[in-house]
Amino acid sequence: MAVADTYKKAGVDIDAGNEAVRLMGGAVRSTFRPEVLSDIGGFGGLFALDLHKYKEPVLVSGADGVGTKLKVAFMADKHDTVGQDAVAMCVNDILVQGAEPLFFLDYLAVGRLEPEKVAEIVGGVAAGCRLAGCALLGGETAEMPGFYRDGEYDLAGFAVGVVDRQKIINGRRSQVGDLVIGLPSTGLHSNGFSLARKIFFEGAGWSLDRYIPELGKTLGEELLTPTKIYVRPVLNLLAKTAVRGMAHITGGGLLENVPRCLPPGLGVSLERQAWTIPPVFALLQRLGDVSEDEMFRTFNMGIGFVLVIAKDALEIVMTLLREAGEAPLLLGEVVPKEGVRL
Repeated sequence: MAVADTYKKAGVDIDAGNEAVRLMGGAVRSTFRPEVLSDIGGFGGLFALDLHKYKEPVLVSGADGVGTKLKVAFMADKHDTVGQDAVAMCVNDILVQGAEPLFFLDYLAVGRLEPEKVAEIVGGVAAGCRLAGCALLGGETAEMPGFYRDGEYDLAGFAVGVVDRQKIINGRRSQVGDLVIGLPSTGLHSNGFSLARKIFFEGAGWSLDRYIPELGKTLGEELLTPTKIYVRPVLNLLAKTAVRGMAHITGGGLLENVPRCLPPGLGVSLERQAWTIPPVFALLQRLGDVSEDEMFRTFNMGIGFVLVIAKDALEIVMTLLREAGEAPLLLGEVVPKEGVRL
């Protein structure tokens, strides 16, 4: 007698999916804000925007993924940090417009659903949401046998925030003589991993458990350090003083992201000695024989977020950021010529 074909035999385990939802429930609910009206398991997440808080609310949205940093998580079999990367890449982007992140949605696609691993991944997403002050309002976990290899997955996210129309930051007010402030990164964040993996694993033949004296940690610990979330210190700053432009330093590095927060015709001159580039970048440059120009276009080089401010706001901006636990750096100034000069 033939055994009946079933969805489970085809590679999709509905019971495992239900167990994953159960395991992640506590982490997800820990992110809920008072505006959340729905619980886990609905077809859509409900969020009641506080219309009394804003004069003319404008929603700001962003989407991004973790990229090939996930390959490092697969190699290490460590899955509790990449969720923060997914959140950070989205909330830092919408923060640039001055938006407060309200809620986040995640999309996780796997070859074979392992409830405990899914709970680890989503736990990292929830941790990132707590850091950003936004709710993990919903998401999708898709089991796609034959599409992803066993043990591999993809992770992407979507953030929605809000800003008053008159408080939108778009860089148009930036002018010659404004100052450029940098906030340090925690390492590579989630950019340049295709090149980093090629240099460290293919070129140098290093393993993740190799201890690197220059880094003071193993290679795996360095590479899986999650992307920093700048939401709380920056929103605190925006509530107390004006900022003319901001940039999240992701793909394209300082050279391509800083100009995005300036009006046409203006650029910046950065003092290369204003900050110490973290040793992981020097290591990549040396091992891969990478030019300095390519390093600055591929990696953040130790600066994860940039603010453009009026010269007379320097003291209060630096004070407020330090009080919020940041270590702000004066990187340079706005100049009357497009581009970034180092």
